[in-house]
Amino acid sequence: MAKYIVIFFAAIFLVSCGTTKVVYSSSDKRTAKKIENKSDKKSAKELAKLDTTTRMKVYVLQYAELAQQEMRKFGIPASITLAQGILESQAGVGELAAKSNNHFGIKCHTTWRGASVTHDDDAKGECFRKYKKVEQSYRDHSEFLRYRDRYSDLFKMKKADYVSWAHGLKKAGYATDPQYAYKLISLIERFELWKFDGSKEPIKTKSVTKKETYNSHAYIVQQGDTLYSIARKFDVTVDALMQMNELDSTALSIGQQLQLK
Repeated sequence: MAKYIVIFFAAIFLVSCGTTKVVYSSSDKRTAKKIENKSDKKSAKELAKLDTTTRMKVYVLQYAELAQQEMRKFGIPASITLAQGILESQAGVGELAAKSNNHFGIKCHTTWRGASVTHDDDAKGECFRKYKKVEQSYRDHSEFLRYRDRYSDLFKMKKADYVSWAHGLKKAGYATDPQYAYKLISLIERFELWKFDGSKEPIKTKSVTKKETYNSHAYIVQQGDTLYSIARKFDVTVDALMQMNELDSTALSIGQQLQLK
């Protein structure tokens, strides 16, 4: 799944600095309502016809209530579930989501006894879980996190603290992408997914002073920065920066720390 996510994310520049928040229009809501009444397969086909941003908004409108239900039952922030769903399933149109209703890229593992499909991810022909309905994928995602020891520390965090949850997921090994947490946070803030956690405003992270933005070994990304401008500032190549920081694309997120050596 990882290589498809890279292409998807790079194409829409969701973690680019200065990305503006989206507005959910009446048209988005009508489209979501129309697609909601279709089968999962037809829903994926309808979503695929939309431009990327509209598709992501419609995905949120489609599954926000389901994510909130899972939050009430299992304690996982709805914002995190929705952001993971958008990212892992490419807003409902990714190959794995389309052929198996698997919206979170969960592999079979040794405990899975249900239906499965093969899909190329980190290796060729890996085993992934298959569901009859998307709702089953959401429930399995909740249970996957709630009942595995490696994710137990997540449930000590506040439900509204999506920043800690995003970094906690990455630390627990949910994804290999070094930018995974930043991508989730970017989605949550751009699409205002924090509202579905019951929050009235996004989390205010610690402000960064000019003195703190760089030292001889690291740089903290500021609004308006691009990988090219940072490379020029520190007299290194873009390729070198990408290699040092294990970046799959040139997209950045405000507050992200880049290693310079």
